[in-house]
Amino acid sequence: MELKVESEGVQEEEKLGWGRSLPVPSIHEIVRNDSHSIPERYIQEHKDRPQVSENLPASLEIPVIDFSLLVKGDEDERRKLDLAFKEWGFFQITNHGIAREVLHKMKTAVAAFFELPLNEKKKYAMAANDLQGFGQAEAVDQYSTEAQKVAAEIYANLSVLMGQDRDGLIKLQGELKQGIRMNYYPACTRPDLVLGISPHSDGSALTLLLQDDEITALQIKHKESWVNVKPIPNSLVVNIGDATEILSNGVYKSIEHRAIANEKKERISIAAFVYPDEEQEIGPLESMVDKLHRPRMYRTIKYVDYVRQIFTRRMEGKAHTDIV
Repeated sequence: MELKVESEGVQEEEKLGWGRSLPVPSIHEIVRNDSHSIPERYIQEHKDRPQVSENLPASLEIPVIDFSLLVKGDEDERRKLDLAFKEWGFFQITNHGIAREVLHKMKTAVAAFFELPLNEKKKYAMAANDLQGFGQAEAVDQYSTEAQKVAAEIYANLSVLMGQDRDGLIKLQGELKQGIRMNYYPACTRPDLVLGISPHSDGSALTLLLQDDEITALQIKHKESWVNVKPIPNSLVVNIGDATEILSNGVYKSIEHRAIANEKKERISIAAFVYPDEEQEIGPLESMVDKLHRPRMYRTIKYVDYVRQIFTRRMEGKAHTDIV
């Protein structure tokens, strides 16, 4: 079982009836009361404990994409994006156009929120049929608006890579929605025994992650080994979600990832999940299906039904697309 993080989930649209999440103890309050002991429920089985992959070179890193070149329509950068999607499912973007001040204010506001007394945070609690977390904070507005612009440009390039016009996916899927999850990870005296969050893939179309610039904690599964995602200051980490894997007929796969704990410092992260309209049906695009070489690998399913099925399962590795 993972070391649960506190989170603030923000839905920009109406509340979505995606299923019921289980309430968990506030890890921030647990640490405030006792910063040295680890509750038994958070200690991983030995096989699941984090271990550094020894068979990969320490210098191995996920691709880096220059977002400003994508905006200009640079074909070489788009080819790099295609390879990043196919071979890694994760990449970092630089020159994304979100001002450093906006990033800094977002991180500062989230950190301040998590320092509030629990009773204050509970005033923002989300509805019972939504994701575990807290309701909207004013500080997310500017950041989420800017993150949506970045996601829209990446989605337009993805549309071209899948044989559509730049607005082809939007025409098929409708305008993208966004949810933001704000995570708090405490310092942990025994990071070898726990995980910040268990291995999983995202159910979104795309996810944009704003990391702590100083602490390496995100790891992705690459060729059966765990690889660290070393933060590039002021960059964003982008990854493919299950919805895009289905649309691409498995050409672009969502990737299993997790977060490890840090012994000395607490950290926060902010994940912006971009996803289709809940009533939209998702299935392989005709342009991504070839009866001889790449037959249809997934059935068509309404997005909200897919998400509801995800919520009935434990967060335990990448096993969700097998339900489609």
